[in-house]
Amino acid sequence: MPANPAKRLRPFLPFAAMLLAGCATFHPLPLDNGRGVARIADLRVPAPNMPAPALPTHPFDAADGLDVTEVAMLAVANDPQLRVERDKAGVAHAQAYAAGLLPDPQLGYERDYPIIHQVGTTKAYTATLGLDLGNLVTRSARVKSARAGAREVDLNLLWSEWQAIAKARMLFDRVYYLRRLVARLEREQAALAPVQSAVTRALQSGDLTYATAATGLNAASDVATQLGAARRQLDLATHDLHDLLGLDFSVPLHLAGAPFTVEPGPEQVQRALSAMALRRPDLLALKAGYRSQNETLRAAILAQFPAISVGFVRAHDNSGIASAGFSVSLSLPLFNGNRGNIAIERAQRQQLHDEYSARLLTDRNDVQRLFADLEDDHAQRTALAAHARELAKARDAARTNYAAGTLDWPTYLAIRASSLGADTALLTLQRDSHETAVALDALVGAWPDADRTSPSAPAVAREPEAGTTTRRGRQP
Repeated sequence: MPANPAKRLRPFLPFAAMLLAGCATFHPLPLDNGRGVARIADLRVPAPNMPAPALPTHPFDAADGLDVTEVAMLAVANDPQLRVERDKAGVAHAQAYAAGLLPDPQLGYERDYPIIHQVGTTKAYTATLGLDLGNLVTRSARVKSARAGAREVDLNLLWSEWQAIAKARMLFDRVYYLRRLVARLEREQAALAPVQSAVTRALQSGDLTYATAATGLNAASDVATQLGAARRQLDLATHDLHDLLGLDFSVPLHLAGAPFTVEPGPEQVQRALSAMALRRPDLLALKAGYRSQNETLRAAILAQFPAISVGFVRAHDNSGIASAGFSVSLSLPLFNGNRGNIAIERAQRQQLHDEYSARLLTDRNDVQRLFADLEDDHAQRTALAAHARELAKARDAARTNYAAGTLDWPTYLAIRASSLGADTALLTLQRDSHETAVALDALVGAWPDADRTSPSAPAVAREPEAGTTTRRGRQP
């Protein structure tokens, strides 16, 4: 009587138990309440891990306010969208790990019982152990593709961090200049209040008609309208900065120092253009994605060859005869032959090839356009600042003459309106110029030669204020 086939499997039981012991287990991950950080002091910013050259050496200290570099560091450390990008990088590395794993062998067992018992019949069984060799044929290409894909995701994550830095600098710039604009309009509103009161009293007493008083009434109304619009823009910019930094909106933002700017020369821009493809993370990511697609295409070509599976068979039939042997199976690529997948992967490779060329061309042109805009803004800013200073002197003289009674109020209001228009135009130009500098720096990534970045906040012509102090910003 043959031995019980179940006894033949007993030596494999410890091995099966070891496999089960190495299995992953499930742990729940509850969702949080979605609230931002309530205190900046609770945040930890790992300065050595910052992606931009100037950030790792900059001390992070929120006690005396956040300068533009500290805001950029906080964005990299705490931006909720960057956390999602880092999670995607973890998925890509897990996929690269999975691509390198060898296929598991297949163990099969069949048990047959005779329906009609006759003399000499026994229970039959068949045990097989097989391995798919076709998976091994494409393994090398799949591993290279997955590793290049993980490299692509890492580079895209780095590029997202660079973009977070640029966005943080731009929002800092926007909040900075909107606060200055609001302060300038508030001063103008306060300066117009006595004139408006005088016009209103004269209108009520009958000394002025509505046609004559319209100039005074409209001046105050226009400033109030501009002030309301500026405050709404400031609230929106502050809200966007809170979102970027992962802070609850109730957390006050104490910003200090000047905005970020960069002032490269023409030769430096040309050197940056020639080396841009070697430094920009998104361009390097496109190269890595192209290499990944190359290996994916190679794997698809290798997969057109017949898939081979081999195995070992142990059997015992109903007549009591035991046998051992092997099995081989292979597919015949007569109709499919993986031709469709090869065509798809080849088309996708061509798409990535053209996408890289288009991105590089567009970015080169954008760098040159932004540099030209920066130079134009510089010349225009110089002229507008001089014009604003002259109008500020005229405004101060008009205020003195109006207080002395030697200047009529319509002329006084017209001079004030011209000075206010020049100041607000200069603030807008300064903000746009700094945003252009931020965009240019983000496109170039890292300037060759010396670091040409510096804080810049040209003063706007303004009336002197009693009891005011200024703080010198730290270098970003």
